[in-house]
Amino acid sequence: MTTAPTTLRLQQSNLGLPILVGGAVAGTFDLIAAFVTFGPGVPRAIAGGLLGRSAFQGGPGTYILGILLHYFIAFLAATIYCLASRRLPFLIEHFFVCGLFYGIAIYLVMNLIVLPLSALHFMGPYQYRGLLQGILIHMFIIGLPISLALRRMS
Repeated sequence: MTTAPTTLRLQQSNLGLPILVGGAVAGTFDLIAAFVTFGPGVPRAIAGGLLGRSAFQGGPGTYILGILLHYFIAFLAATIYCLASRRLPFLIEHFFVCGLFYGIAIYLVMNLIVLPLSALHFMGPYQYRGLLQGILIHMFIIGLPISLALRRMS
């Protein structure tokens, strides 16, 4: 009688490390790529999603808020993938392909849902080069590290 709840807790606890590692690695790689691509003001732009255009003139608190929001999104993406893998075991078995497609899904959700609904209301226009670069970055430095962390640590 007590084995079912114990087994469920063990399965859920096995997700903690992949979520932490996958989210931290993906968040760090993505932040580095954003710094290289857009410059050091990126965290203020991220905070602008919550605060609006006034975030661009914000101080250290706004900068830290942007970094915290960025990592919150990265850990949320890792959590979603890891929880989905419990119902869809092929996400672990075929981690490479699934990770690449998950990166594309993250890019699309961020650019077509999150950014238009944010306080900045960013909706394009999108240029081909930026679109291609964004998709490739999300595939290889966000989706793949999350799926690889789950594969290695579950």
